Amino acid sequence: MQFRHEQLPNGLDIIAEVSESAHSASLGFFVKTGARDEHDSISGASHFLEHMVFKGTDTLSAEDINLRFDSMGASANAFTSEEDTVYYAAVLPEKQHAAIELLAAMMRPALREDDFITEKQVILEEIKMYDDQPPFGADDQCRALFFKDHPLARSVLGTESSIEALPVEAMRSYHQERYSADNLVLAASGAVDFDSLIASARQLCSSWQSISHSNRKVPFSTTPSEAITDVITRDQAALEYAVRMSPGPAEDTSDRFAAKLLAVVLGDDSGSRLYWDLVDSGKAEHAACHHHDFLDAGVFVTQLSCEPEATQALLNRVIEIYEAATKGLTDSEVEQARNKLLSRVVLAGERPRQRLFSLGLEWAHLGRYRSVGDDLTTLDTISREDLHRILCEWQLTQSSTTVLAGPLQKD
Repeated sequence: MQFRHEQLPNGLDIIAEVSESAHSASLGFFVKTGARDEHDSISGASHFLEHMVFKGTDTLSAEDINLRFDSMGASANAFTSEEDTVYYAAVLPEKQHAAIELLAAMMRPALREDDFITEKQVILEEIKMYDDQPPFGADDQCRALFFKDHPLARSVLGTESSIEALPVEAMRSYHQERYSADNLVLAASGAVDFDSLIASARQLCSSWQSISHSNRKVPFSTTPSEAITDVITRDQAALEYAVRMSPGPAEDTSDRFAAKLLAVVLGDDSGSRLYWDLVDSGKAEHAACHHHDFLDAGVFVTQLSCEPEATQALLNRVIEIYEAATKGLTDSEVEQARNKLLSRVVLAGERPRQRLFSLGLEWAHLGRYRSVGDDLTTLDTISREDLHRILCEWQLTQSSTTVLAGPLQKD
């Protein structure tokens, strides 16, 4: 693997991880914008804009974009999160320029008002669908309560009221501000011709303007506070769904790797403490623990689905399992979890598209390159004592926010 980096005069970063053994190339634009960069009147604009990018440019229709991706045999898509909007395509190496040409054109969409009006209805239907299926908005509500007035409290989809009120002029302004050259990263992985990639970027992206952006980080207090519980009643649900959040290490700390290893020990979908105690025993339909890290905050997320009448007892049992972990983890379960993560890193590293996401997001957030070898080395150096330290420092049993969604009624 060879890492390459160059920056255009307008601030566009171009990075690539070149593999001589790969037979495909994955390429994408990583836009440093997401739900956290919005405010109340434009909540959901980042995700809405992602949809609009596929509606066409001044010279390309939505159909043209789809046909061009199809003609080059590309696997193309996009996603929006709390912190990023990513557009990507996986292609044969000889289609590298064609893919970049199309993706670059899409970064300057037409944002036609008639398309905007039509797509607004699609977004509103998506919000309703999200609210009508498990876990019935419990994760968004839990995030809002957990992060409070921090930007990470915002929903990626926005709300029905914010989307309905959003004018096309606001979206055009948001695009101009957030899709500036210095706020994007062009990343590539796999069978990449880097010199050709730079030539393509100079040809297609040099005219893009730059805009100075403020620091996206906002301090997040992890001081223990009173536990919060909320209930969303959905009479049509057969199971009760619980989402529980507690503070964890942020992305810019080395402890994020230990936190992810700890989450596998506690709540992986097989072979973890939650799995053996709650799922394998038949007490719960699903029980898991994950660690998510952001620019300025981290969170441990516990998910549970079970029979409604068993919900409170099983949530209490989750706390008991976490409390027991503070008294000692075994070498064997730590090694098992480590081997799982090592395997996942290696397997993802063999797929150019998966490496693209790791490569692009790491650079977009922290401005640095981490190879597969770097991740493997870091995971190998994490000790059982490191996991105990994380457990003691972050105290998963305290300062939590829990939201239930299902047939249970509010007290």
